[in-house]
Amino acid sequence: MDIEVNEKLIKLILFLPVFLVSLAIHEYSHAWFANKYGDTTAKDQGRLTLNPIKHLDLVGSVIVPLLTFISGAFIIGWAKPVPVNMRKFKNPYKEDAIVSVAGPLSNLLLSMLFLVLYIALRETSLTDNLVKETIWMAIIFNVFLCLFNLLPIPPLDGSHILFDLFPNKYTAKYLNLGLYGSILLILFIYSPLWSVFWIAVSSVIEFYRIF
Repeated sequence: MDIEVNEKLIKLILFLPVFLVSLAIHEYSHAWFANKYGDTTAKDQGRLTLNPIKHLDLVGSVIVPLLTFISGAFIIGWAKPVPVNMRKFKNPYKEDAIVSVAGPLSNLLLSMLFLVLYIALRETSLTDNLVKETIWMAIIFNVFLCLFNLLPIPPLDGSHILFDLFPNKYTAKYLNLGLYGSILLILFIYSPLWSVFWIAVSSVIEFYRIF
């Protein structure tokens, strides 16, 4: 039992930097594109940075990851959303959609970079298996972050994309559900639809296994 616990802790320690960097790059991508299109809100609040500490969310970056780790499930989590002011964009809906999709896309690209690294190390005996497992976890986590954030549930990026594609009073109210959106997200996680979501994640991972 002690050996299992120690190995689990080592995996957590190895995975923690990957977890934090993945979240930071996701939020930085939002902030970078928002700033590019004229909205300096995130930059003014110190969020145009790759420093993970600036992007941590108490629930999504600390509590949920720890609970999933303790329960033995795959570690999941999210960062504090980057503030975006659509009114500062020249083409609000188009540019907000680009800003919104930038985060998930950055995680998809990260998963591909980790895949390249995994392939490069897979056949070598110079790298510890725990390191290889950590890199594989990094691939899965970034695929998860990409697809998870594309879900059309507030406050996830998918809800912003939904509003940008179909801007009307109903999608505007849905986008601004606030606390109710978070409750809806938690209900989704504990519903049968969560299994369907993981089928999508697993499908992408299985495609990666081809390589």
